[in-house]
Amino acid sequence: MNLPSEDYSIKEASFLFDESQKVYNGKVRDVYTIGDSLVMVASDRISAFDHILPKAIPYKGQVLNQIASYFLNATSDIVPNWWVASPDPNVSVGHQCEAQKVEMVIRGYLAGHAWRTYRDGGRVLCGVSLPEGLKEGDKLPSPIITPATKAEEGHDEDISREEILAQGIVSEEDYVKMEEYTYALFDRGTEMAKERGLILVDTKYEFGTYQGEVLLIDEIHTPDSSRYYYLDGYDERQRTGEKQKQLSKEFVREWLMANGFQGKEGQVMPEMPNDFVWEISKRYIELYELLTAKSFDKGEGQDILQRIDANVKHYLNHQK
Repeated sequence: MNLPSEDYSIKEASFLFDESQKVYNGKVRDVYTIGDSLVMVASDRISAFDHILPKAIPYKGQVLNQIASYFLNATSDIVPNWWVASPDPNVSVGHQCEAQKVEMVIRGYLAGHAWRTYRDGGRVLCGVSLPEGLKEGDKLPSPIITPATKAEEGHDEDISREEILAQGIVSEEDYVKMEEYTYALFDRGTEMAKERGLILVDTKYEFGTYQGEVLLIDEIHTPDSSRYYYLDGYDERQRTGEKQKQLSKEFVREWLMANGFQGKEGQVMPEMPNDFVWEISKRYIELYELLTAKSFDKGEGQDILQRIDANVKHYLNHQK
């Protein structure tokens, strides 16, 4: 794959879409609040272990935004969401919601953080008991929800349903609705992944309230928020103990761990070689094309920042 130089990536940007705008710069997204709407610009920054890596990944923001838009549209019949429009490949516009302070992590298989906890002897995760005798990548008896508090800085922390309700972090009424939506979304995502030859291993959903209603917010089923295995050969790989082939951000975390970094105090972030940057980009694009059955349009020759600025302003002007 011929990829552009890293200069093509959106690592940092500052737009003036409206004189009244307020801006919040997240790890990956830059969020512009204009009136009661959010304009969410997906950059090409990549984070792992709650740290932003030094190099940006070409096309990553576009992939995330377009996958999220695709799935938000595909699930709007079962769960209401914040999304209204995508005036640019890197941008989504939607309702400004009051975010709930927990992430709803749901796991259908033993992988990632859950596997590392299990491997080290843990059999209870966020108040949920795990059976004995499991291997990495095994399917769980049924999907489990393992919530995490959403930290503004630092690491998100595991928390149980009981602790969430006891501390009043989320009302019981809203939490029950979030659970219901989480299972429904995971079922739909699992079906859609299977149709494309993939297994949705685990993912996370975020919710907020808008005009008294619980809405799904942020992104869903992207490689940043989800883990996918290839369906073909899964059973054989589990039988032989071979590591599962996957499409997700986990391989970036694995590369960092292999190079001595897990975000812990005193550890030094390793420098990603350029060929690894291109490999990450290639994997993100592959997942987009697999999940959506669409060819990825890289929009080569465009000035991305100028394109975003023009497209968003055009959209906002037509909303007045």
